[in-house]
Amino acid sequence: MYHILVVDDEVRIRSIVRKYAEFEGHTVTEAGDGMEAVSLCRREQFDIIILDIMMPELDGFSACREIRKTSSTPIIMLSARGEEYDKINGFELGIDDYVVKPFSPRELMLRVEAVMKRVKRAAEQTEKNQIIELDGGGLRVDLTARIVYVDGERVEMSPKEYDLFFYLLRNRNVALTREKLISEVWGYDFFGDIRTLDTHIKLLRKTLGRYSDYIVTLRGVGYRFEEKK
Repeated sequence: MYHILVVDDEVRIRSIVRKYAEFEGHTVTEAGDGMEAVSLCRREQFDIIILDIMMPELDGFSACREIRKTSSTPIIMLSARGEEYDKINGFELGIDDYVVKPFSPRELMLRVEAVMKRVKRAAEQTEKNQIIELDGGGLRVDLTARIVYVDGERVEMSPKEYDLFFYLLRNRNVALTREKLISEVWGYDFFGDIRTLDTHIKLLRKTLGRYSDYIVTLRGVGYRFEEKK
C-alpha cells in the first residue's frame, strides 16, 4: 500500500480522494495549497503525489518544479482544463500522468496503481554497466545511471521521457506501433489518451536537439529509433 499526498485547495476533492484511497488501504496526507505541499515533501517521503494545478499561494506547476528539485516521487496532476499546453508543461516538469476534472475517483486510484507499477518495473529493468554511444559518441546514454549526453552536455529528461527513450534505444531499428509503445512504456492498464505518447515524442525530440531525426515517424503505425549507418 502507498503513502499518498493529495494536494488540492478544494476540501471536497481531497475528501473524495481520501475516502477511496483509504478504502483501498492507502495512507493519505492532505495539503491545501502548493506551499504546504512543498513543505511536506521536504519533511516526509511519499510514494506518490496527486497535485492540482489551480491553487492559491503556489500553483501546481510551481509546486511541481520545487518538488522536482529534491524528489523524483511520481506525480499525477489534476486540472479542470484539458489543453495540450497544460499537459505538455506538466510532462516537461516531470509529472507521470495527467487527469482532467471532473474525474472518477475509482479511475484515479487505478491510475495511481498503474503509475506505481511502471515505477517498479522501470527499477527492475535497470541494466548494469550498459552504455550506448551513437554518432561517434555525440549521443551517449548510460542506461544504468539514467544519464544522457548530447554533444558532451548532460541533458535532463522527465522520468517518462527516460523510460520511452530507453525503450526505443533497446529496440532500435525496429518498427514499434503506438499500441506497443503505450503498453510497454505506460503499461497495459494505461488509462490516458494515446496522444500522450505523441506529446512525449515531441518533448524527446526537443531534448535530443540535432539528434531528433533518430526518431522516425511511421505514418499510421508508430515510431522507430533508426540507428544511422
